[in-house]
Amino acid sequence: MSYCFGVDIGGTTIKMGLFTTEGEVLDKWEIVTRRENKGAEVPADIAAAIDAKCQEKNISKADIVSVGIGVPGPVTEDGTVMKCANLGWDIFNVNEKMSAVTGIKCMALNDANAATLGELWKGGGKGYSNMVFITLGTGVGGGIVINGEILHGIHGGGGEIGHIVVNPLETDLCGCGGHGHLEQYASATGIVRLANKMLEGTDTKTSLRQLEKVTAKDIFDAAKAGDKAAEELVDTMCAYLAQALSGVAATCDPEAYVIGGGVSKAGTIITDTVKKHFDANNMNVLRNRDFKLAELGNDAGIFGAAYYGLMSVK
Repeated sequence: MSYCFGVDIGGTTIKMGLFTTEGEVLDKWEIVTRRENKGAEVPADIAAAIDAKCQEKNISKADIVSVGIGVPGPVTEDGTVMKCANLGWDIFNVNEKMSAVTGIKCMALNDANAATLGELWKGGGKGYSNMVFITLGTGVGGGIVINGEILHGIHGGGGEIGHIVVNPLETDLCGCGGHGHLEQYASATGIVRLANKMLEGTDTKTSLRQLEKVTAKDIFDAAKAGDKAAEELVDTMCAYLAQALSGVAATCDPEAYVIGGGVSKAGTIITDTVKKHFDANNMNVLRNRDFKLAELGNDAGIFGAAYYGLMSVK
């Protein structure tokens, strides 16, 4: 039997998975991300974890066909990381470095792109060849798949959906330093920002006023319970998301849009509302696409990294 590893590097922990080449996950675990010395120990730590797992499972390294690695920063198609603030990494080729320390073919890509491929392979995007993945969490990330392949972009910035400008009149700063980006409206922090601005007024009647601190979950729960103000907040957020996806649609015309991240736990209230605005925004040929919820949760990154590694040897 042949095997592969999927690795998802985070700022606190590194998620790792051992898979068969058919996509069955045999084991998954985490190790600590050692960020000291500008993350210099991370490659060796990953290599040691792979060696240890092979010994534990009595697997020969000759039977490991590839290692895929999701990195929290821009990565070019040849595996060069374009600096990574979370780890302290400068510009270097991750493929070459990791292949050298593991003795196995390694392939690196951006972590959001890894999650995108995970959902394509074994999650909400299974069965599609052209798909857009949007992850709604503290920020907004994403990835674009065209004809079964991830769109990296020349500098590794392809699929950065969260930084599409949806409101050029916005005066508040996005975390990236820009203004009016999707992330400022459709992330967990974004919809809470909208709620807090609404609550600054004195005439809006809403159950959210009873809460000491409003969360994104509170807003969606209130909307589902019929709170009109919360419904308007969800509608506004989804309208901005649909606006951004309309631009993506006119550019690459995918079959489906898969929405993940912590905010997606709100469920079909998001996919239904986004689809309503999306179909209203677009010309006929781009309407009536599938809007799905992600299925792999926090495991999407290791699945997608493993799949990316496998794609490189097929």
